[in-house]
Amino acid sequence: MAQDPNEKLQETHLRQTHEGHGAKMVPFAGWYMPVQYKGLKEEHQAVREGVGLFDVSHMGEIRVKGPKSLETLQWITTNDVSKLKAGDAQYSLFPNEDGGIVDDLFIYCMVPGDDYLLCVNASNADKDFAYVVRNNRGAEVVNESSQWSQIAIQGPKAIELLKRTFGDEAGVVPRNGHREFLFNGSTTILARTGYTGEDGAEVFVRNEQAAALWQTLIQKGQDLGVQPIGLGARDTLRTEMKYSLYGNEIDDTTNPYEAGLGWVVKPAAKDFIGKAKIVAAKEKGLKQKLVGLVLEDRGIPRQGFTVHSGPDSFDTNKIGRVTSGTLSPSTGQPIGIAYIDAAYADIGTTVYLDIRGRGAKARVVATPFVQTELTKK
Repeated sequence: MAQDPNEKLQETHLRQTHEGHGAKMVPFAGWYMPVQYKGLKEEHQAVREGVGLFDVSHMGEIRVKGPKSLETLQWITTNDVSKLKAGDAQYSLFPNEDGGIVDDLFIYCMVPGDDYLLCVNASNADKDFAYVVRNNRGAEVVNESSQWSQIAIQGPKAIELLKRTFGDEAGVVPRNGHREFLFNGSTTILARTGYTGEDGAEVFVRNEQAAALWQTLIQKGQDLGVQPIGLGARDTLRTEMKYSLYGNEIDDTTNPYEAGLGWVVKPAAKDFIGKAKIVAAKEKGLKQKLVGLVLEDRGIPRQGFTVHSGPDSFDTNKIGRVTSGTLSPSTGQPIGIAYIDAAYADIGTTVYLDIRGRGAKARVVATPFVQTELTKK
């Protein structure tokens, strides 16, 4: 997404903290954010081997409350919100009338049937709030984005750091669960969620306590190798997991089943916006699938590269496009995520990427590209 040079960038309450760490700051989704500190590879490996801190305060938070909250969320999301108990978290999608995806999100159940906190993507926060309001079925809807900062603590040593910061009870919060803890007398929400493929949590903290929490985590995690992590490593970590990013793998035209997100679509449980079109596309037979690729020639897969069935004649044998790609810091391999025609989506299939007119050989592989303790469970 191109940045409007005249747009005034928003800043998180951790900007000065990042600059104190020597961060390189860049525009991102309308925000002024750290892209890296010591270097992408070192930060990436810190999360894979130890623990890293991410400022994700740019994400949007929407509160949906009242006796009509469950009815509203069942209508505007694809997953079955009625299954949630207090303290549960659920990954889901906002669908549109054409069967595409408005955004992906997490739903945190505070009080079943009465109080839910939604976490949405920064680039879509205003659009998502308008979507919820437009399709509201009588709930109280409040945009709380300006009230919360958010820090993600991720890595195999993250739980130890969380216990040191919030007490041993932080270590028993279940995966995809959340609990409230006090920090400096202020309520925080510790959610055992994240987008790196590693264990850890995302902590919602009131703005005025964000810098103090960050510094506490840095101080208590020194012997664990804690490091601040920028947007660059955040992207390589999620790419190694083949996690979808809005604007890359999913958008308003994407069918959830083609994106491999059918597991969060529950048409048998309820009705929801765009249900008939989403299901019809699956029943008709998916034309394309989202797959993982490893490039076997020189180069790196990049978003927008076209995928082909043969090494030449690119005007006649196009079968897909790359949505994300990088040189994997964990494996050293050039990896990519791509939509390709279903006939070529089987593991082991050879395809070719058009890299500046050269047919670069690639292979469809199983994902995630990297196995972690969390993905093995």
